[in-house]
Amino acid sequence: MIGGALWAQAPGAATKPDPVVLTAGSMKVTQSEFEALMSNLPDSIRQQIGGDEAEARRRFAEQLGEVVRYADEARRLKLDATPAAKAQLMFQEQSLLAGLLYKHILESNKPSEEACKAWLAAHPADYQQVTARQILIRFQGSRVPIKPDQEDLSEEAALAKAQAIRARIVKSEEFGAVAKAESDDPASAAKGGDLGTFGHGHLVPGLEEAAFKLPAGEVSQPLKSPFGWHLIQVQERKERDFAAVRAEIETRIQTENAQKAMQAFKTSTKLALDETYFGKPAPGGAR
Repeated sequence: MIGGALWAQAPGAATKPDPVVLTAGSMKVTQSEFEALMSNLPDSIRQQIGGDEAEARRRFAEQLGEVVRYADEARRLKLDATPAAKAQLMFQEQSLLAGLLYKHILESNKPSEEACKAWLAAHPADYQQVTARQILIRFQGSRVPIKPDQEDLSEEAALAKAQAIRARIVKSEEFGAVAKAESDDPASAAKGGDLGTFGHGHLVPGLEEAAFKLPAGEVSQPLKSPFGWHLIQVQERKERDFAAVRAEIETRIQTENAQKAMQAFKTSTKLALDETYFGKPAPGGAR
């Protein structure tokens, strides 16, 4: 077997048939042991296996059997006793246990609804959504391809054009109509510059800052990006409902708490290095 029973059976409990379902070299795996292996597979391996439940079960069994037979041959050749094998196995074991510790902390400290609501109250801007539109005026070197027969404006000329367009809109012209006629952004121009509704992290930094600060209806001053000069107009800004963001908040709190706990573990035991061998730490280096 791969290590005997994976859990103790309650006294007096009926013993269920647990046949050996996989034999590969020196390893024999019972049905319950195999199912325990399957249920604890990392997501990366599950994705590699693919298929429906029955197909995934067979694929994993075949892969496991192949690895076990290779490992048996490696042990026969005493490769597991080499310094390289011992070093790699030691490091892999420590890394695995460290990862399991982080996962344990992450999963065992789910925040309450009250804690999530308090987080939302303390970080309201993180959960805003903005509906906005833009006009883009490209300049030389822009990531946006130049249109056929379009003049390749210098940065200064493109800025002057963007300022003139802004003045037209502020005076009387409708933003969407001007975007269709003037914007160099192929994705949004046909839609009147519409960028849709989005949260943080969807625009380049300068544009995002403007979109989340600009009063609704106002047209921004020209904003520079690697794509050109942008005019942004916010149409609506609203808070996302708690129900829609609770899972996201839970993940953020759990991640932050897990990172703090791991840092506490790291600092609770001093790392002692022989500086005559390792040398002195670099300025600002981690200890």
